[in-house]
Amino acid sequence: MNFNLYGYGPPTDRKWLAIDLGITFPDGREPGIEVIMPDPLYIEGEKENLLGLVLTHAHEDHIGAVAHLWERLECPVYATPFTAAMLRGKLAEHGLLNDVPLHEIPLGGELQLGPFDLQFVTLTHSIPEPNAIAIRTPLGNVMHTGDWKIDDEPIVGEVTDAATLKAFGDEGVRAIVCDSTNVLSPGRSGSEADVRKNLTALIGTLKGRVAVTTFASNLARLQTIMEAAAANDRSTVLVGRSMHRVTAAARETGYLKNVPTPVAEEDAGYLPPENVLFLCTGSQGEARAALSRIAEDSHRYISMGEGDTVVFSSKIIPGNELPIFELQNRLAERGIDVLTEKDHDVHVSGHPCRDELAQMYQWIRPELAIPVHGEPRHLLAHAELAEELQVPEQLVLRNGLMARIAPGPAEVIDDVPAGRLHLDGSVLVRAGEAPLRERRQMSFAGNVVVSLVVDEDGRLIADPEVAALGIPDLEDDLTIEDTCREAAEDAVTRLRRNAARDDDAVSEAVRRAVRGRIRFLWDKKPPVTVLVSRV
Repeated sequence: MNFNLYGYGPPTDRKWLAIDLGITFPDGREPGIEVIMPDPLYIEGEKENLLGLVLTHAHEDHIGAVAHLWERLECPVYATPFTAAMLRGKLAEHGLLNDVPLHEIPLGGELQLGPFDLQFVTLTHSIPEPNAIAIRTPLGNVMHTGDWKIDDEPIVGEVTDAATLKAFGDEGVRAIVCDSTNVLSPGRSGSEADVRKNLTALIGTLKGRVAVTTFASNLARLQTIMEAAAANDRSTVLVGRSMHRVTAAARETGYLKNVPTPVAEEDAGYLPPENVLFLCTGSQGEARAALSRIAEDSHRYISMGEGDTVVFSSKIIPGNELPIFELQNRLAERGIDVLTEKDHDVHVSGHPCRDELAQMYQWIRPELAIPVHGEPRHLLAHAELAEELQVPEQLVLRNGLMARIAPGPAEVIDDVPAGRLHLDGSVLVRAGEAPLRERRQMSFAGNVVVSLVVDEDGRLIADPEVAALGIPDLEDDLTIEDTCREAAEDAVTRLRRNAARDDDAVSEAVRRAVRGRIRFLWDKKPPVTVLVSRV
């Protein structure tokens, strides 16, 4: 859920640059929420001074919120060709394609936005065209790395532009704002070329139908898998909307030129089992993705069973363990062999391990290290590594803290709004607002609605109507509805005359009585809604 702001100038005349605007996914504590994105409330108030949004690469955690939030920012957007192609698809889905001023910047291109002189620096990662942004200002230079690794054989795209990184370091760099994801992992992250070699050999040993699942955005891996399939006389079938979207953007921007054309899903059934490879979405156990539908035998065109194999060419993103293991168990129950990175070397990370971080620091030689893109323990470990590498200053920030990088020593100077927005269906709501709190409460303790019909003096004209959802019967001789009805009748009967004539007083008395009775019997407090009709 990356969203970074760089400001230049005094508070009364400050110009802003935004880098990346991404999403993250709920972890089960946000029932009904599709995706989560940063709340741009602070910069909305400064949007007339926001000079542009620069995108480092096309992963969802870097571009996924642009289509949702651009209308709150209304600034120009800048990206290299592949990222721009991916973004155009999202903007078209939201009806914004003709509204957003999207500017393509060539690889290695430069851009001037007010006091910010920007240079795109080609890196390697698990998607085409990852860029660091070299930021030059009159008060000093900053290297914003985005996501990266060092891969001398990336399969797709160019190798890391070490010469430009070194040259930028030679100019003098005040600060590096750097990826921390793999700082706890020693050594190097490994090369995509090794994955191609290993996958090709592995697929050659497999019988029956083979499916390989991976992140659709990892174009190098998609090419690796297609080439490994072709090397073993298997035709590739792309399965899943994201696979088609990414490969279409890749061909539009000149990638995948020498890869065999995939077979259409509807034609896959005509291929002999030993001559087909399904390249599927769903490596993280997503319920609606292609592999989950295959596991449930509910896919329209694709079927797998006894003697077939599914290879997970991916890692488990923390928080996704349960759905992934459930998916793998469903596959196994159908007699399908499941192979993962734990069994074979079929995945490498797209983020730098400690040796690669050390190499970047040798190239850039910053005065200040600001770790980003990681959990608190990663940021702290990254700061310790920077100190070991003789970086004079380290600054670990949490979301919302504003730091002055220059002039003078770095320090926190402000704390600005930096919350989260939840996509609830088609509506954006702020985290912590009532609907989600109530929904979470209902998921833990059910829900009760009591409807009362009373006369002008507050006497019940009919028995209360009760709807109790998600709550067990709490007394041997009464249903939960009868239990709530008894509590409601007692509460109305005990009301004094003046209170009985006040709808709000009646409602609150019944709500407290019903909730109290359930809590006494069940030790849980469900939300209780009381509707009062007076005749």
